[in-house]
Amino acid sequence: MRKTLHTLTDFISSKKGMWVTVGVWLALTIILAALAPSARDYEVSRLDPFPDDTQSVVAEQKMDHYFSENDGIPAILVFQAKEGKLPTTDVSEAIKHITEKNIHGLKQVVPLAKLPPKAQESFYSEDETTALIPVHFDASLDTGEISDSIDQIDDVMESNTTFKMEVTGPAGISADTKNLFSRADVVLILATVGIILVLLVVIYRSPALALIPLLAAGIVYMVVNQVLGLIGKAGVPMGSQSLSIMSILLFAALIDYSLFVFSRYREELKTHENKHEAMRYAMRGVGLPVLFSGGTVLVAMLVLFFANFGDSHNFAPLFSTTMFFVMIASVTLVPALFTIFGRKSFWPLIPKVGDKHVKTNSIWSKIGHFVSRKPIISVSVIGIFLLFSASNILHTHYEFDTLKSFPKDMPSRVGYEMLEEKFNPGDLAPTTVLLEADKELSEAKYTQFADILADQKHVENVQFNQISDHKKAVSYNVTFDANPYSNEAMDALEEIMRQSEAITKEASVEGSLYFTGETATAVDDRSVNNRDLKVIITLETLLIFTALIFLTKSIKMPIYMMGTILISYVAALGLGMFLVDLFFGIESINNRVPLYAFVFLVALGIDYNIMLVSRFMEERKHHPIRKAVEIAVSHTGGVISSAGVILAATFAVLTTQPIELLFVFGFIVAVGILMDTFLIRGILLPGLLVLFEKEKGKQTEVEQQ
Repeated sequence: MRKTLHTLTDFISSKKGMWVTVGVWLALTIILAALAPSARDYEVSRLDPFPDDTQSVVAEQKMDHYFSENDGIPAILVFQAKEGKLPTTDVSEAIKHITEKNIHGLKQVVPLAKLPPKAQESFYSEDETTALIPVHFDASLDTGEISDSIDQIDDVMESNTTFKMEVTGPAGISADTKNLFSRADVVLILATVGIILVLLVVIYRSPALALIPLLAAGIVYMVVNQVLGLIGKAGVPMGSQSLSIMSILLFAALIDYSLFVFSRYREELKTHENKHEAMRYAMRGVGLPVLFSGGTVLVAMLVLFFANFGDSHNFAPLFSTTMFFVMIASVTLVPALFTIFGRKSFWPLIPKVGDKHVKTNSIWSKIGHFVSRKPIISVSVIGIFLLFSASNILHTHYEFDTLKSFPKDMPSRVGYEMLEEKFNPGDLAPTTVLLEADKELSEAKYTQFADILADQKHVENVQFNQISDHKKAVSYNVTFDANPYSNEAMDALEEIMRQSEAITKEASVEGSLYFTGETATAVDDRSVNNRDLKVIITLETLLIFTALIFLTKSIKMPIYMMGTILISYVAALGLGMFLVDLFFGIESINNRVPLYAFVFLVALGIDYNIMLVSRFMEERKHHPIRKAVEIAVSHTGGVISSAGVILAATFAVLTTQPIELLFVFGFIVAVGILMDTFLIRGILLPGLLVLFEKEKGKQTEVEQQ
């Protein structure tokens, strides 16, 4: 691989090769732009969260099979008087106007006026100020069509009523999510490019050094966007969340690798007069580490194919495709562009032959010198800080209410909180329990079964719902005495699930129980995510560790590298959660944050370890360990620290997103990257190398000095 890569980069660095390389990338961009669709053409705001054999999915399919009226995408129309009580006649009149409008895809609306007075009361809050009306949209509608239909309902209400109305439930949430991401994506891209541009100019004081990597990133982004469009056309959904994080990953990784390339290029320009020769030697030094760095991130993204959760699984094809092109561009397009611009890339601080490579009084030279001389102190201080930060994960609280992750003014969240204030939370999201019996059930039997369910822990009440035509399937609405998204309700439902066989036996019924609804979905969410976390952490750790063995041709070195990055991940998670609570008042986080943070922190954080260790191994051929560590830290410190700051700032851009999951994820990854950059790569790993690596041959301490 090394010889093949050197042959490729030697050609790219040549007079002819640099133009051919850029020409090929531009031709690819133009062809794809002309022939391929955009990834956004296949964007979906909501992916199926679980595999088909997940308990709540199976239960929903059973309900649809026995009770066809459950087909469709449910929503809740929330009506609330601006002051005083909400008259029943006004609500009935509003429903009539909505029905007469023949709104596209609106399948079922409860005919409130035709119900007896007692039945009508169940749709009203106790103080009679708020009403909830369940409706269904046609299951064939896409999110955009649902959003248009909701807009039509809003228009009808605005023209014909004087009270407030919001649409919540799955259909409302889906439409609002799409609208949120469509507005936020423009902000995300502009903020990402803007912050990268500003930081590059401030850190390196060279306009060209800022523009060249961004030019490369722009070209790669256009290629990736169209390739993902082809993948979307082939049937792979493009999740809104996945596309947002994809753009961050692309810019962050490509800018990172560009910094490694031009840093070594600048170093070689101080030795070689010819710009082509300087890039040839630069790529011989960093080409393989950059390729391996991209490869480790690519492997990490491919591992996500083993995830069962819908969003996590969707990351795999999008992110692995992105990293493939980023990896290729980093060793082709990036060096070609820098070679074309040559020394002008660094204007006004143009490197000249004979300039010093690293100033002995630079901060990283001093840190490298200190760590190589005082490794025990260095490792101990950083180790204590990391362990203290990691201890905070013991205080982690997870949030399973998806709506709490959205902005407070989002219509579907406003609507739900209106209901939450006026109705019992358990009544808003009851769990549907389906009893599927082998034999026909008598009224006495299914009434007895309801009584047994009502005796279970945390169950407040059980209401008979429906019975199938052949009387072998009965559904009940079970309300818990705790918030349906709370751990108490989830634990109570899990216990009922475990006791299903005993419950049916107690009722003298032969059959099976199925559970659906918000609490049942939250239970599956928790169990699927916990399974994914174990599988992804194990596979990603093993695969990256194996790749590091091939890179370093050592067993001990990958242990240092993976060990420090895993400790850093746990510490970043603990410290990040402490800080988001301290500064933003976020006490509980989405349960997928640890998995997302692991994938990115380990995959991207290991890049810095690879760059440091690669330089250490290169210097170790000519110097003793302490000196090799000192040189490696001093020579890579500047570029890695600047790359880390830019990478952290890029992920911090996710805090501009309106979804709390992305906000917390972006913040924690930014914190983790800064820890990797300054503490792990700068101090902890170099200290471990000095402490545990042994000199080769018969070199003595005297010779080292």
